[in-house]
Amino acid sequence: MFDELSNLHKKCFPNKPWSADDFRELKQSGCEIIMSENGFVVYRIVVDEAEIITIGVNPEKRRLGIASAIIGIIEKTTKSQGVKKIFLEVASTNTPAQKLYENSGFKVVGLRPKYYDGVDAILMSKDI
Repeated sequence: MFDELSNLHKKCFPNKPWSADDFRELKQSGCEIIMSENGFVVYRIVVDEAEIITIGVNPEKRRLGIASAIIGIIEKTTKSQGVKKIFLEVASTNTPAQKLYENSGFKVVGLRPKYYDGVDAILMSKDI
């Protein structure tokens, strides 16, 4: 699974691909991973909050609703585990992801200046 996940991540994020060991370490640290042929999500639950670490969709399959479906799955899964809020951070330069999250009901709640190699991170959350 981790090799396939790494290969898909490389397609999604060619400039900063994660290795199979990176994903293995995330899983061992308590993160949950959901993966399909064309998309994946890594998230973690702490008490009654969930944090989305990363979402990726195969570039050839984008704009088909896969990322929205992944968010829906996370909401349903985490809510059944007692989660009341989901949060994430997204690069201020990643407009498509920001729109996805806004369309999914996430609201901007903060900013981390120069978090991603000099690029600001926008903090977003959603009550579920």
